Amino acid sequence: MSHPVEPQFLNSGRVLKGSFPFSEAVKVGSMLYLSGQVGIVPETQQIAPGGIDSESHQVMKNIGTVLEAHGYAMDNLIKCTVFLADMAEWPAFNEIYRRYLAEGKLPARSALGVNGLALGARVEVECIASR
Repeated sequence: MSHPVEPQFLNSGRVLKGSFPFSEAVKVGSMLYLSGQVGIVPETQQIAPGGIDSESHQVMKNIGTVLEAHGYAMDNLIKCTVFLADMAEWPAFNEIYRRYLAEGKLPARSALGVNGLALGARVEVECIASR
């Protein structure tokens, strides 16, 4: 009889500084569930200036930072959900998103247009990774 795997609630502090009412990631077995990442610059704790392009780059860097902090990599991503403040910015996000992922290893993905994101962000991405 197998025993249930206890979840590990993880916070590296590499992206968000301070205490928040959520974990940056939760690990269950080989699965890693990431909380949504916005384009916050770790050094300033402010959204990256410059709109969707700079925010998209920062979001993807933040995802990489959280993955790396817990022993995973971008190649381990299996599912992402993208939240956009304006669906008209979808092509711009897609162009940047592709640069951070290997061809042939693109995670399954969903996208939603929303009417508000934390900190006034233009984009937020949450992901699931597996090893």
